[in-house]
Amino acid sequence: MSIIPKWDTMNHINIRKFGLAFGITGALLYFVCALVMLVLGHDSSVNFFNTLLHGIDVSAIIRMNISPGEELRRFVQTFILSWMIGACIAGIYNISLGNKQEL
Repeated sequence: MSIIPKWDTMNHINIRKFGLAFGITGALLYFVCALVMLVLGHDSSVNFFNTLLHGIDVSAIIRMNISPGEELRRFVQTFILSWMIGACIAGIYNISLGNKQEL
């Protein structure tokens, strides 16, 4: 029998699983972005991302000559950063549950 009442544990988010979900989502978005750039080429990629960013000109910051090693490093960095963001969100949410007051 658990000491923590069931109603108290149902609203908590598993930090590792939520972080993993964010990490995989971020890595998937990075992969799709890299795939779009690979398939479309420079000019079409610039046009595509300008459209996504409401007309902000990204032509000066898009670089097409990225080595596979650098691509892998960026993929892993995106996963780690996304995992940390998801874990922080879950942790902050769980902490805020402990401070709820009865109305």
